[in-house]
Amino acid sequence: MLFALLAALVSARHGAPYPLDESLHRWSVRHRPPVAVALARGITATGSGPVPYLCALTAGLVAGWGRGSRGQLLTAAGALGFLLLAQGVRYAVMYAVARSRPPVADWAAHASGFAFPSGHATTSALAAGLLAWAAWRASSPATARLCWALLACWAVAVGLTRVYLGVHWPTDVLGGWLFALTWLAAAMAVCAGRGQGEVARAAAG
Repeated sequence: MLFALLAALVSARHGAPYPLDESLHRWSVRHRPPVAVALARGITATGSGPVPYLCALTAGLVAGWGRGSRGQLLTAAGALGFLLLAQGVRYAVMYAVARSRPPVADWAAHASGFAFPSGHATTSALAAGLLAWAAWRASSPATARLCWALLACWAVAVGLTRVYLGVHWPTDVLGGWLFALTWLAAAMAVCAGRGQGEVARAAAG
């Protein structure tokens, strides 16, 4: 609901930035020492390309550990398929909203396509969620909580670099995070439903 509301608000202005978008964008453009820009570019690079898909495969392999080779491969394929499906829907939303990016003169990194929702923010958050799921299945609660905290920091950092580098409005990044959380929450609900179904069948048997 929050993602749908934000998408509606962005569409209602035909993609025009909100005052908060413009304020944070101006601050980012004015505070860019070379070291910070280099660091931001390094972080933002992990939110796209092969890294998130390798994270999804790794998450599937870890979560499927102990299910045999076939089960492990199926879990890995499911994790990768989940990420690809979410990406397909994101592209559909992106072209439907068709929001323009900030002025090219303000960019400190390469970017392409429309702005909402941010692809880097969405993809890194989805990959972080899949790795968090794997950590929950394969490690102790204390280790899982530590992994969740680190993964959340990574996903947040990737999203913030998109604003800092001037290639996205802040609401694009917020939209990416909300979109990813929507998909992760839906996946959790499906997994919970399947788990309850298995328990019920076992009890009936």
